[in-house]
Amino acid sequence: MTDAVEFTDLPLAPALFQGLDALGHVRMTPVQARALPLLLEGRDLIGQAPTGSGKTAAFGLALLHRLDLSDIRVQALVLCPTRELADQVAKQIRRLGTGMPNLKLLTLFGGVALGPQLASLEHPPHVVVGTPGRVQELLRKKVLHLRDVRVLVLDEADRMLDMGFEEPIREIIKATPASRQTLLFSATYPEAIRDVARAAMRDPVEVTIGGEAEAAQIEQRFYDVEPAQKPAALAGLLIEHGGESAVVFCNMRRDTEEVVASLAHLGFTALALHGDMEQRDREEVLVRFANRSCGVLVASDVAARGLDVEDLGLVVNYDVPNDADTYVHRIGRTARAGKKGTALTLCTPREQPRLRVIDEALGLRVTTRRPPLAALRANVGVRAAMVTLRIDAGRTDKLRPGDIVGALTGDAGLKADAIGKIDVFATRSYVAVARAQAERALTRLQEGRIKAKKFRVRKL
Repeated sequence: MTDAVEFTDLPLAPALFQGLDALGHVRMTPVQARALPLLLEGRDLIGQAPTGSGKTAAFGLALLHRLDLSDIRVQALVLCPTRELADQVAKQIRRLGTGMPNLKLLTLFGGVALGPQLASLEHPPHVVVGTPGRVQELLRKKVLHLRDVRVLVLDEADRMLDMGFEEPIREIIKATPASRQTLLFSATYPEAIRDVARAAMRDPVEVTIGGEAEAAQIEQRFYDVEPAQKPAALAGLLIEHGGESAVVFCNMRRDTEEVVASLAHLGFTALALHGDMEQRDREEVLVRFANRSCGVLVASDVAARGLDVEDLGLVVNYDVPNDADTYVHRIGRTARAGKKGTALTLCTPREQPRLRVIDEALGLRVTTRRPPLAALRANVGVRAAMVTLRIDAGRTDKLRPGDIVGALTGDAGLKADAIGKIDVFATRSYVAVARAQAERALTRLQEGRIKAKKFRVRKL
């Protein structure tokens, strides 16, 4: 089958077009155009594509297309390296499945209580999206059954192996039927991935999207800096290039907190994201970054897997990454879905050997320059335009985004354009409000009611 151009060129189940409409998809990205016709034929596939290329929608459509919703068993399994990516993938598949009213999807990852996941598995879902460790654990407890899986997806397979998940992945693959369709997606394709592919796949087709066209969308700059100058250099670069949101990468978890403290002292609205944080704290950080009430996210590599923010214009490597693959993954947070982005790297004299290794591996032809140094004083930084209010009520209280908008534009007296993104979770909700209106909105919500009920509201 030749590459399709429009989704309507494909023999997709009619219900899936409703999901595509909901997501605003009209024309296919290159990876979708090349992969989807093959996936719908049932072929095993190895996809090598940069982050933000549309691969999630490609495999999401393929697995939804193969479901029989009248069959209440696990028919599709997606394995992801981190909780954040699993959550992001699950949300996109749910949206693609908007036109499939009886679709049941379950997200399974560690770091949260096992009880609710065990309870959810008493009525099997059609689709499971999870991390290898938790899926393996539930498999061994004999509460998760994979003998009817039709489609298995290994997403960001290189990262899963980097994180030590090879043994769980092999055990999970063995628990699925040999007749399944297997899809493997990876930004890089080291030998360890080839070994897994050889063992798990039948005559896979390879689809590679990337190279010069995508790389050209990211302007990459490198700066010589002394260690003591790093805080001033970072602040200078954020002021010069920052825009509404930027991600700063550190090699060590402890450094993320130190960098945040430095940026906050200068007036930036910055938050840390690292693997030692509690799940709720991580979720709140990601909510605040996505709704523009946090302008700078300072992250470790593992914590930032799956980070997907629209129009992220800037990535800064506060430290030179340890290898070329990590560099590629970091800068891939920007320039998503064809947009342009900027990636800036600070390099101390001790880090020069690492930069040379990355330069040689990727053929970057690195030239370094001196960074702009900001004055290290209060209020030189740019504060985020929005502030997040947390409401201790959510879906279990039958709360909807419209109820929150109604309370803010009614009792609180805000204009609609002062209200930003709203996220409603099971037991809590978050709303972004223009900074100048935040205190007034908070006071009115605390004193007033939402849906005729009084809920605890506080500012984050």
